[in-house]
Amino acid sequence: MINKIMKSFSIVLVSLVLFLLACRNNQEQSKSTLALPNSQKALVKEVIHTTSYTYLKVLKNNDYQWIAINKQDVKEGSTIYFEGGLKMENFTSPELNRTFETVYFVQEISDQPIKREMPPRISGNEPVKPVLTKQEINIDKPKDAVTIGELYAKRDFYSGKQVKVKGQVTKVNLAIMNRNWIHLQDGTTDGENFDLTITTSDQPKTGDVVTYTGTLRLKQDFGMGYSYEILLENALPVE
Repeated sequence: MINKIMKSFSIVLVSLVLFLLACRNNQEQSKSTLALPNSQKALVKEVIHTTSYTYLKVLKNNDYQWIAINKQDVKEGSTIYFEGGLKMENFTSPELNRTFETVYFVQEISDQPIKREMPPRISGNEPVKPVLTKQEINIDKPKDAVTIGELYAKRDFYSGKQVKVKGQVTKVNLAIMNRNWIHLQDGTTDGENFDLTITTSDQPKTGDVVTYTGTLRLKQDFGMGYSYEILLENALPVE
């Protein structure tokens, strides 16, 4: 009798566990695509094109501001969505012969709220992290730039600030979470830290020597092993 009761209890317990796991999986799947928390909505009031960029005067929350994106067709009067942006003050466009008091360079715009696709789930007990190998690279630091070793060593000082870095592209991952993920090395280190990851709409090739400006963020964790002690966000190439 006791064995029958224990057997029945075990069946109920296993069923309950399977049910809870199914609910958890469904919940995780429902969160696989999320609207970005800083997605911004704006009305386009003016459009100016240059060879490489499109400048948009937009109305957002009853305030006007200028944003710039890679050149594309945008209609006046349209509603757009965008996220974040690299803030540039007293920015001069030689082609327009005009100085913008403030302009935000953004990676993309959309006619729908921007969605974020979370990284795919990885099977197994432990997350799989990308394997990084230090390469023999020697890059001359440009004026006003910061080396990768310096960024790691003084990460708290540079956190949230716009910085310029120059390095060689060692790895490229395109179109993940609506952005490209680029790994740079310049030959400098801080302990075991020698690799800098940046997010950008630019598409360099492995082996290219590039210079970018962007905002430094600390301790960015996207889950499943995709975590970064430092990350250069919304990076723009410097000509």
